[in-house]
Amino acid sequence: MKNNKNARRKFLRQIGATTLVSAAIPFTSSAAQEKAEERIMRYDRPFTSNDKIRIGVIGFGVQGQFDLNSALEVPGVELVAICDLYTGRIQNAKEKFGKKIFTTRNYKDILDRRDIDAVLICTTDVWHAQIAHDALAKGKHVYIEKPMVHKIEEGLPLIKAAKASGKVFQVGSQRVSSIGYAKAKELLASGEIGDLNMVSAVYDRQSSIGAWQYTIPNDANAETTDWETFIEVTEKMEFDAKKFFWWRAYKELGTGVAGDLYVHLLSGTHFVTNSLGPESIYSTGQFSYWKDGRNMPDVMSGVMQYPDSEQHPAFQLNLRVNFISGGGPKEVIEVIGSEGLMRIDGDNVTVKHSIMPEAPGFGGYDSLFTFSESMREELTKDYKAKWTEEQTKRKQVKDVVFKAPQGYSSHVDHFTNFFDAIRTGKTVVEDAEFGFRTAAPSLACNESYFDKKIIQWDPVNMKLV
Repeated sequence: MKNNKNARRKFLRQIGATTLVSAAIPFTSSAAQEKAEERIMRYDRPFTSNDKIRIGVIGFGVQGQFDLNSALEVPGVELVAICDLYTGRIQNAKEKFGKKIFTTRNYKDILDRRDIDAVLICTTDVWHAQIAHDALAKGKHVYIEKPMVHKIEEGLPLIKAAKASGKVFQVGSQRVSSIGYAKAKELLASGEIGDLNMVSAVYDRQSSIGAWQYTIPNDANAETTDWETFIEVTEKMEFDAKKFFWWRAYKELGTGVAGDLYVHLLSGTHFVTNSLGPESIYSTGQFSYWKDGRNMPDVMSGVMQYPDSEQHPAFQLNLRVNFISGGGPKEVIEVIGSEGLMRIDGDNVTVKHSIMPEAPGFGGYDSLFTFSESMREELTKDYKAKWTEEQTKRKQVKDVVFKAPQGYSSHVDHFTNFFDAIRTGKTVVEDAEFGFRTAAPSLACNESYFDKKIIQWDPVNMKLV
């Protein structure tokens, strides 16, 4: 690992696959609180009819609708078809987009259409791998919601299929396209907080909807939800409206807080640190408040150890999700180094510095006062001879403040990245390999919780040890 201690390399001005327009004043000069740097994402490339990308949505629930809304904000994207198992959402699609919009309850109908270039897979986690394989086999570009897979063993085969297909494959953890996270990545690489040693990541909620207790329609039954298709890739289960509409809370169908929220914290951490992943994983949890029949905990914590590598020094990642947090909702990643703490809050970044003095501590809460007077005098004389007064003081460095422009959306940027890759052939920010490197440790947290053991992971070869 190359030592970057005290390094202050020049900040990069081009980050990732997107262009960021920086302020003319160097960032180190504008770090004071009264003058935060502003960067603006631009996407003004003209489009012709040949540039048009036609999409189909598979899974038109909460996330499916959010994803579609963001996708349609990207110029040149056209909606062709929507698939969902619940009849009420099929009706909802026609109410929103007109009766002529193609709708179906069978996702293969969408994959068979030649006028669809790309699909958005926004289904229950348990269906992700199957639909993705089928979509790639049909020559479709794939945008798939996180976590990329429901089981760890599904990851490597899907990576292989994505690479072999020659199609664009992007996983939906939008933070990796955020200009805020790009700034954090830049700051860490520049040595702004010294040597990385720990990351603390929190995603707390305090509401029934935040805990996935979504409204269930009055007409929910086995027929209106096409229950038999819903459980086609799981063990047989009797119809349960909660399992259909609250599926994230059930391990048979979803992946709990680890797959839904740990994965966001991991994808952000991996993007900022360039990490390939942890080598040991442990997670524990409990049922604190939402005791509604779910079998995945509503409070969960994890600890992951990242090895010393070419990308970064060894560091520890602490994860926390609390669905009944009295502190209120919060999503924050704190990247801690030897000289400062970088806080990523949404798309905004702040850095506060704390730099140890060059001279070691002396006096105060120290053993010095316990010695004889003559020894105290001798040691004090030696200390002052060795260290100047300036060397005993902490170096003062101004805070860094970065704020995303008002109205900025990393979600739209993530889709911009996806569609731009389809048009130009450039690399996406979150391909199948990156997606699996965040999904696998998240899913390993569930395995650790249920089996009550530490999970060993090979981050280079992406396999359990």
